[in-house]
Amino acid sequence: MASVDLFLNYILRSNVVTWVVLGWLSVYFIATLTILFARWSQLSQWHERERASLESIMMGSKNVRDDSILKRCVSSASYSINLLKVCKNVAEKNATIGLSWLSVIASTSPFIGLFGTVVSILETFGGLGNASSASLGVIAPAISEALIVTAAGIFVAIPAYSFHILLKRKAYEVLSLVERQAEIIASNAKAGEAKSGHDQLG
Repeated sequence: MASVDLFLNYILRSNVVTWVVLGWLSVYFIATLTILFARWSQLSQWHERERASLESIMMGSKNVRDDSILKRCVSSASYSINLLKVCKNVAEKNATIGLSWLSVIASTSPFIGLFGTVVSILETFGGLGNASSASLGVIAPAISEALIVTAAGIFVAIPAYSFHILLKRKAYEVLSLVERQAEIIASNAKAGEAKSGHDQLG
């Protein structure tokens, strides 16, 4: 309860720039958590589908499973290497959705917090210039309060950077499964073409 009162007092004493910066960082933090939970769930489900499809192909199936992303490009009736490459590019784009936002949040949050701190310190020194006394006991609390915004920026940047790495690794695992399936499909297609050519020659 005391910490809540301190925070409310800090907000009431702060200037408009500090409110804007803290609001901005709050939006960043909510966006970070939203991207993490949404993308992690989607990538985990996608990973399971592609893993099952790869196992199916390795067990002798002639085609990918219906829930694989490559199903759109590969069918028993038609096959195209170029179309398969397009599907792999689409898979890469879908797997990395949200990573650029996490990268932006991780890289800009500390600077946004620092901007808020600089403005608060400038305002503090501007107010002290008009005061009759400017002792350390007056300056130190004002500067420590100004540094709260920088701490908030770092607090937002750390999970954003960490989640960016985690999701990037998860996306890599999904794309690795897609790539293996594509290689097996391409290899089977080449083997089939070679066999049909050999049969025609025979």
